[in-house]
Amino acid sequence: MSVTKTVLVTEAGQDNPHKTREVLTDKERARFEEYAAEIFSRMGLNLNSPGGRDTPRRWVTALWDMTEGYDGDPKLNSVFPDECPRCPDEDREHILEGPIEFTGLCEHHTSPIRGSAWVGYLASERLIGLSKLTRIVRLYSKRFTSQERLSNDIANELGSIVQPRGVAVFIEAEHLCTQARGVRDLGSRTRTIVMRGAYDQDTRFSQEFWHMIEQRGNSTRIGA
Repeated sequence: MSVTKTVLVTEAGQDNPHKTREVLTDKERARFEEYAAEIFSRMGLNLNSPGGRDTPRRWVTALWDMTEGYDGDPKLNSVFPDECPRCPDEDREHILEGPIEFTGLCEHHTSPIRGSAWVGYLASERLIGLSKLTRIVRLYSKRFTSQERLSNDIANELGSIVQPRGVAVFIEAEHLCTQARGVRDLGSRTRTIVMRGAYDQDTRFSQEFWHMIEQRGNSTRIGA
């Protein structure tokens, strides 16, 4: 039995390992719009009205845009050497970025998730550009997901790229699936925290992480 391996690349010719889908064909888009029209019409939308006539097309386009995380991000692979490679661990950088605002889609009801993420890591031998922390959050939030998985996906990706001494991810978000349906709780917020490595092993670092979040700085780097 032969196996065909497909390597996805960006337009610039660089590997894009996070890309897991191809662009919709015209035939696919037309079929999906027909499905959407049937569903919306049955739910009560008047497809003959000025506002509803193009809703199936707009909805398919919007859903594709809101799940662009499956298209990957080739710019995530750039890292830099630590500015103090021979420093003892206690003198290495502690980096925090946040709040990183994001929106996503709950995989259970495909309803929007809206929230903020704070991402921190304790440098080892590599550093990543601060904008890349935002890119990681948006790569995984722009997929069908849950807040719990999103927290772990961010931690996994950052750990894989920079191999730090520790990673911490805190997310606070509101879920429209609990606000617009079900219990219809408009005031609740969900919080998740993932701490790995030195964050989980030494309370000094976890306390420092929370202290920096309380300061509400957009980007903070201090000696750990």
